[in-house]
Amino acid sequence: MSRKQIDACIRASLGAYFDDLRGVEPHGVQQMILDAVEKPMLEVVMARAGGNQSRAAEWLGINRNTLRRKLAEHKLLK
Repeated sequence: MSRKQIDACIRASLGAYFDDLRGVEPHGVQQMILDAVEKPMLEVVMARAGGNQSRAAEWLGINRNTLRRKLAEHKLLK
């Protein structure tokens, strides 16, 4: 899946979310999206990195300590 396809998927999902609101004002959309995306992203990246946190952090473009904190927050540390 290309970045363009991911972008289209996000746009479609957000469009459906706003349609489902039926005129109700949304609140905290950015945090909602970040919360929904972060855990599965971490799970997939960690699996693809073979559990190697240094490699996963590099792929994500974040510090290894930041990755460990995020893994702990999502209860993904073993």
